[in-house]
Amino acid sequence: MKNIVVLAAGDYPRKEYPKWLLDNADVLVACDSAIAALLRRGKDADVVVGDFDSATRKCLGKTKARVVRNPDQECNDLTKAILHVLESYPDVTDIHILGGTGKSEAHTVGNLSLLMQYEKDYGLSDRGIRLEMVSDYSTSFAITGSTELHVGEGRRISIFSPDNTLRISSRGLRWPLDGVVFDNWWKASLNIASEDVVQLDFNHPSMALVILD
Repeated sequence: MKNIVVLAAGDYPRKEYPKWLLDNADVLVACDSAIAALLRRGKDADVVVGDFDSATRKCLGKTKARVVRNPDQECNDLTKAILHVLESYPDVTDIHILGGTGKSEAHTVGNLSLLMQYEKDYGLSDRGIRLEMVSDYSTSFAITGSTELHVGEGRRISIFSPDNTLRISSRGLRWPLDGVVFDNWWKASLNIASEDVVQLDFNHPSMALVILD
């Protein structure tokens, strides 16, 4: 069992839970210039991955991490890091992405959407791998079909999907999703769990992003 943290170059974690994940990772992988944020805080990574268009030579000279260069311009550094984890650590069970949001709205939206892409492309849940993006404000993950979420009554929950043919019936939400057409991002956002357990039933296998505040 391996718990791996991938640190991207967005907002560095400040709150206790993401900081705990960072400090207790079995393996810490930094995306390109995220190594600089670690070094400034007296920390280091086990591996740093990227095309190194933003990490300085000075930073790379200071780190003791293994440097993995991937020049592929068809994917971003976060995807390069995730691919490295999947290829190099067959015993991984949990991947937590930190620093995936903040600083840039475009990067935030793009990185959140990648959670669905990773599930689609790599079948993470079928492989027994849990992938979450954690920030100071939320925990985000992809789902591919009907599921039961143990979230706790009163927790804010938002659901997004790029599939406008998807219909989700729900139990345990203040505002049921039955009848919602996912043709814009706001449609199922900022809901609230009315029970400890939320049940979501898909009308067909598809992709959705869940954000728990």
